[in-house]
Order: sequence, then structure tokens, then C-alpha cells
Amino acid sequence: MNRTKFYAAFFVCAALVFVAQAADDSKDYFNPLVNGAPSLTVAPDARGNGLGDVGAATEPDVFSQYWNPAKYAFAYNKGEFGLSYTPWLKKMVDDIDLVYLAGYYKTGDSDRQAIGVSLHYFSTGKIDFSRPGEAAFYGVSPYDVSFDISYSLKLSEKFAGAVAFRYFYSDPGEIGENYGSASAFSADIAGYYNNYLMLGNSECLLGLGFNISNLGSKISFNKGNSTAFLPANLKIGGSLLLPMDSYNTLSFNLDANKYLFPAPPYMGTMSAEEKQQALHDYYAVSSLSGIFQSFDEARISLSFGLEYVYDNRFFVRGGYFYEHPDNGNRQFFSTGAGFKFNAFQLDVAYLISAVPHNPLDQTLRLSLAFDIDGLKNLVK
Repeated sequence: MNRTKFYAAFFVCAALVFVAQAADDSKDYFNPLVNGAPSLTVAPDARGNGLGDVGAATEPDVFSQYWNPAKYAFAYNKGEFGLSYTPWLKKMVDDIDLVYLAGYYKTGDSDRQAIGVSLHYFSTGKIDFSRPGEAAFYGVSPYDVSFDISYSLKLSEKFAGAVAFRYFYSDPGEIGENYGSASAFSADIAGYYNNYLMLGNSECLLGLGFNISNLGSKISFNKGNSTAFLPANLKIGGSLLLPMDSYNTLSFNLDANKYLFPAPPYMGTMSAEEKQQALHDYYAVSSLSGIFQSFDEARISLSFGLEYVYDNRFFVRGGYFYEHPDNGNRQFFSTGAGFKFNAFQLDVAYLISAVPHNPLDQTLRLSLAFDIDGLKNLVK
């Protein structure tokens, strides 16, 4: 067995052990963690989701803004833009959707830097409410929207860094006199390294990346009486692309995520006064203090994905995402495929939850990306 086959077998075995361990620890129900902007934690594109929500160190694409904007500096194309669409709970309702627009453009003659932008829109459709003491119902249409802009720069031939700035706005609708819309600002800090190395007779591409995302202010929906943390997160990942021959490649991708905000206190055995005090102390924690407090808790999720590519035109993907039952309990398998033709690429992904009541179970994602130079050539 040559080195290439050895490494491939090693990664596959590690993935199987990982999935088996996840199955042993599984619980019965989806258990989401409380934060002020949960829509920002949903993977928006089909490629990343098809790989089990992996993207810190995968090869750059137009949707790298969400996963790791530093990858834009290593993008193969001069510029791209893309659209991704995710319908939620399609078997139950028709108006819960996630729409994601993203694009980048490499500036300068040396292609060492890039500007990226994205727009993230999440709508929960129309919800009917009734006020206490009133029989009549009224409808609200909550939504979240965020706008990002990033700048990435190659600091060497093998490493790039990036910063991104984000404005987040959420409108829950008129659900009470003291409740209303809220907004917050945050920033990301990211880095990406790639290098070719020889494994046996094959020249493989190694990618390493990190993204510290959603570092910013807290958000309040009740005029500052209580504040919620943004879903700050540390993502670290690795990717190994193995060429099988001149037409076929296989990549192994692994990400680890660590939440950088503290979980709300457990109040199951507290008295009413103790609960009130515990919540008061929790709301008083600043964003910066919350980052340090978050390291008192494990809350680490892992995701693994495989991607097979034929002739850089056909793509087949699969992945698994695991989060501990006490810290969110997101556990799901995913699969996906893609097709690239000249100026555009179409990707699809399908998610299968491993625990009940996950709102993303059986969700289909669609992504469409366009190469700017390719479109120009088509016009010519």
C-alpha cells in the first residue's frame, strides 16, 4: 500500500469511528442553544452543507464569505457571484425561507487581495398571535437580515488573512408593547493556509483554516431590559485533496467549532429569587467577558465531509455533523452533488437529521454561482 492509499484509508476509518461514537452519545431531541441571532448559525450554501457543514479549509468558492473569507485571496477566478436558497419545513409550511447572496472580486494586478460581500435574509413567514384577553388574531412576519463586507490579503504565497464586518438586523414583528426590532454589529477574523505536498507519487493539496466569527455587541429585543449574545464562534478546519488520476480527485475535510458565548444558567432546582438573580447576572455579562467564560464549557461540534470531483465539472459530496446532546444536539447526515459548465455552477444538498425535531431535517438547498470572466466570454 502506497502512502496515498494509506492516508485515504486512515481518514475513512477515522470518519467511521467518529460516526459510531456520535451514535452512542445521541439523545432523543434537538436541543438548540439560546442566542440572539440563531439564523446566523445556519449554513447558507449547498456545497458546505453537502459536506456536513464543513468549509474552514476547503477549496475557495463564491460562498467562502460565510465559512472563511480569507480563502478569497486564493480563489482561482477573478470574481464570482452566487445565490443560494433554502426552504425550511416545506412539508408543513410554504413561507419559511433562507436566501443568501454572495460575491467577491480580486483587485489589483497581482491578484493578492479580494473584496467580498454577502446578504443573508431569513424569513419565518406569517405567524398569527392573539393578545391576552383578546379573541382576535393578528399576523406578524418576522425576519432577519445581515450584510457583510470582507477584505482578504495574501500575506505570503501560502497564507492569507481576512477581516469581515457585519450588520445584523432582526424584526420579530409587533409581539408586545415592550418588544421590537433590534440590531447589532460584529466582525470576523480569519486565516487560510494551503500548500502542495507529496504523498507517495501524488502531489496533494493541504489546506488549513480558521475563522473567529460574530465578535461584536450584544442584542436586545426589549429596550435593553435583557440582552442576548450573538453566536460568536471559533472554527478551525483542515482539508486534504488527493488526485486519483488526471481527471479524478477526492478530498477529506474536517472542521471543529467552539462557541464563544456562555450558555444560559441551568435553573431547574433554583427558587424564584435565585432564578431572577441568575438571569440578572447572565444578562450583565459583556460580550468580551462571555468569550472567556465560554472556555469553561466544552461545547465543541465536529463535522466531516468527503468530496469527489470528476474533471472539475461533476461533484459528489457527503458529510456528517455532530454536536453533543447537552450543547445543542445538532446531529445530521448530508449529501450533495454539483455540476459546473463554463460560466456557472449548480449545487444541491440534502440534510437528514439524526435526532427528531430538527427544523432542518429533510431540507433541500440549492446554490447557483456565476464566474464573471466566464460570463464576459459568453457575451463576446
